[in-house]
Amino acid sequence: VTGVADFYGRQFRVTPDVLIPRPETEILCRNAAFPHTWQDVHVLDLCTGSGCIAWTLALEMPGAKVTAADISDDALSVASSQDFSEETARTGAVAPSFIKADVLAGPSASGLTGRFDILVSNPPYVMDKEKTLMRTNVLDHEPHLALFVSDDDPLAFYRAIADWAHALLKPGGYAIVEINEALGEETARIYSDAGFHSVEIIKDLSDRNRFVSFRI
Repeated sequence: VTGVADFYGRQFRVTPDVLIPRPETEILCRNAAFPHTWQDVHVLDLCTGSGCIAWTLALEMPGAKVTAADISDDALSVASSQDFSEETARTGAVAPSFIKADVLAGPSASGLTGRFDILVSNPPYVMDKEKTLMRTNVLDHEPHLALFVSDDDPLAFYRAIADWAHALLKPGGYAIVEINEALGEETARIYSDAGFHSVEIIKDLSDRNRFVSFRI
């Protein structure tokens, strides 16, 4: 209604083309930002949407270089239009770079080169059968492309993210993804089976399984 949403102490522009940032996702940002030194850190944000994660990490870690990807041109337009020019000028933070990429198509199709220290993602994870549990304001005014996955293969994005992590994370690199609370163990197993270590399920403030983190 207002066209703005609060996230991590900042106001972000939002439209019907992007998800409204959720407070729970701030936990992902805290976990990604603070285990690391800030200088010369390279961050990759997949399914960036409004850019709230990408911008937050860039601003919270001055000196970090953040690359953020999404399949939606409209979402990328919103993400790249976020205006934190005063804060970047004051702190020396570097604005994220935004690229169009289909996570499910794999990293080779993205054209990205080099390696990253941190990978973050809040991909679509709500199963189609869970639509009946969603509030009308979400169903009617937020993009289904960014929300829903097939009941037949609800973890497709997480398997794809494992491929991205293998291809683009530096040795010792850290990743954290937001997940469907009903599929915590199954999501964690994807990364354990793919050979990652330090796989951990992280709960949100309501004590629900909300994130999985891992290292390469």
